[in-house]
Amino acid sequence: MTRTATTTTTRLRRALRREMPTTLGLLADEHDFGTMRRYRTFAFDDHTLYLQHAEALLKTLARQGGHTTVTLFDPEEYAAWCTETALDPDDPASRGRFTAHLAATGARVTYTGQPLTTLLPELVDTAVRHATWEFATTVLATAGTCATCGEDIGPVSFDRAERMLRRLLEAAGPGTHHLVCSVPAAGEQLLAVLHAHGGTRPEDPAATEFTAVLAAGIALGVPAGLVLRTTLPGARDRLHGWRLVGGTLTPLTEAEVFAAYCTDARTGEPLSPEPGVDYRAGLTLAPDPDADHPLHP
Repeated sequence: MTRTATTTTTRLRRALRREMPTTLGLLADEHDFGTMRRYRTFAFDDHTLYLQHAEALLKTLARQGGHTTVTLFDPEEYAAWCTETALDPDDPASRGRFTAHLAATGARVTYTGQPLTTLLPELVDTAVRHATWEFATTVLATAGTCATCGEDIGPVSFDRAERMLRRLLEAAGPGTHHLVCSVPAAGEQLLAVLHAHGGTRPEDPAATEFTAVLAAGIALGVPAGLVLRTTLPGARDRLHGWRLVGGTLTPLTEAEVFAAYCTDARTGEPLSPEPGVDYRAGLTLAPDPDADHPLHP
């Protein structure tokens, strides 16, 4: 092969390589890294060095111009997947196939050159949100039918949660709103966070995730909580709170909102009020006619 032909072949292969997406399965914390060290074919024995090499690889891939994503590599999930698929977990090819599986089904973050100090928290947050979304949608999909009216509890709960969120933001009015919904479920605490502007419901994936968690609380019929913080230029922040009972948001009193924010959840000890913040009772929302018909799993 001539030098010209070799150069052309190399150039074409590099061009093709740029069109191949790459996914790196990353062991984000020391514990998961330690678990992977039980495999003979796993080459690293120092987590810090591992992360340094991972970041160097990501930078190299970025320079090559391809599309690169990063996903969390969970050793326990990997071992279970290898058992299900009859693959040897102590084989680099198995780890590659599992990473490809995560790229298609799991939470992932696009690498755009951000440092690992930025990428890792973003990746963990994305993975938690993905797991919360999967759990909430599973709750809605398996909620069954209402024992009283025969309605499908999942879709009805989601519709109610959508209207509830809309009425919340309408009542909150102008400003930047930070909402947190907490739902106890199966020994865990489902947590959803939403940032919104003005008095209208945002149309984005975060709003759908928030609505799904709120809907899961309605479908399960568990006592959940919702808080809202509103920020306006030149004004003190306002904090409001509600209790979700029987599929209806009941406003907390001003004292209950203050206690919720100014008590250490772990120790029960009082915390100092945050400067520049008013703790207010939950807003009274416009009535939802369907809320008069509770769902019975």
